[in-house]
Amino acid sequence: MSADKHLQSWQERFEMAEAMQPLLGKLYRNQGVEVVLYGKPLLNASTIEIIKSHRLVRRHVGHKLRLRESFPFVEALSKLAVKQCKVDIGKLAIKYWRENDTVDGIEAYMSRELADAIDHEDTEKARDVVLYGFGRIGRLLARLLIERTGVSNKLRLRAIVLRGGRKGDLEKRASLLRRDSVHGPFNGSVEVDEENNAIIANGTYIQVIYANSPDEIDYTKFGINDALIVDNTGIWKDEDGLGLHLKSEGASKVLLTAPAKGNIKNVVYGVNESDILAEDTIVSAASCTTNAITPVLKAVNDKYGVVNGHVETIHSYTNDQNLIDNYHTADRRGRSAPLNMVITETGAAKAVAKALPVLAGKLTGNAIRVPTPNVSMAIISLNLNGETNKEEMNDYLRSMALNSELQNQIDFTESTEIVSCDLVGSRYAGVVDSHATIAEGNRAILYVWYDNEFGYSCQVVGVMQKMLGLNYQSLPHG
Repeated sequence: MSADKHLQSWQERFEMAEAMQPLLGKLYRNQGVEVVLYGKPLLNASTIEIIKSHRLVRRHVGHKLRLRESFPFVEALSKLAVKQCKVDIGKLAIKYWRENDTVDGIEAYMSRELADAIDHEDTEKARDVVLYGFGRIGRLLARLLIERTGVSNKLRLRAIVLRGGRKGDLEKRASLLRRDSVHGPFNGSVEVDEENNAIIANGTYIQVIYANSPDEIDYTKFGINDALIVDNTGIWKDEDGLGLHLKSEGASKVLLTAPAKGNIKNVVYGVNESDILAEDTIVSAASCTTNAITPVLKAVNDKYGVVNGHVETIHSYTNDQNLIDNYHTADRRGRSAPLNMVITETGAAKAVAKALPVLAGKLTGNAIRVPTPNVSMAIISLNLNGETNKEEMNDYLRSMALNSELQNQIDFTESTEIVSCDLVGSRYAGVVDSHATIAEGNRAILYVWYDNEFGYSCQVVGVMQKMLGLNYQSLPHG
């Protein structure tokens, strides 16, 4: 291909991606339809991101998907009365072109494949959400909730609750939402309404409430009712502590973004969210590591059976550690986080049993904190009931990432060059590094990357939806 033809080809792809953007936006804003491409979200994606997503299809099916092959499906989708669902336009397009299904045409094909979501009666009302705490997870949850702004959005971020309230606090909180050293700038506009103590982000009006205790707030004074309180502080972890939230007017349910103590349900979205009952008022979304390893462990156990195993977490440092050597109540965590690898404990291996009881007592775990600010890895060493090898194990996990009920939790990479920074912003609970897989006989060692901040926050949003009875189907099936 000549230089001019390369440039012409790029221009055509660029223009096609630009034409796709307004259709993707309208589908979500007006119909509640989130379009993805082999799991990669296209909502609010830039032109370049849309083009790159099409190239990445090669990893899944052996060849790239051209924009001129997928664009007709986005057009057809925009003409259908499809509502409140997630649609993988890549899978639909690949299946169509593979089967050369030209008898009825694309619109008829789409009508068949998406029949379950056409003319879906939208009876679910929007629900209020309050973020109690505004640290690493709280701000990422805010970003995720704000990016879904639209008339069809059912999760409405109404308020954040903070301690303090000193002069300049509001602007500093807004600034931390605007800019993030790890995840980059906020995609949109952030304003401060100092007179009314509020932050306005992409049109979302977020009341800022200052309080010292969960039970001293009257949310109804701010027009907030029947709200889900998402506790990001980690201060309260049992029923007595988290139950304080329910004493506040306008609060109806509580979700903890950390492992809970006692009999509170620890939920890993995609694995055991069906355990959440309508009457449950306090639920935990477990930990980032538990969310990363449980889907992969479930997949492996379903096929091979897990006799026992060990999980070693190579985890980025967190706010709980010291920047420089200083006193800390926990062993070793007082040593400088950016300068040391620090052996510490993790309860993730035992916590798996709360989401996947079949593995109770079968796993041990430990952790090493390392000098990176985000993205971690779990090394899962397993003894299996059945025998396998590297190729078979990878083929199975690839299929689970593409065509299973765990496809939104498990991602799979065949890259020989991928490193931790490449996974910043991953929306999956965990990403299987296939080149690192070791499997022979009844032994298997799996390497699973995970964005312990953003990927975990995506899992939390799933639990939030389930707690509030907001159910979105993923299409096409299978």
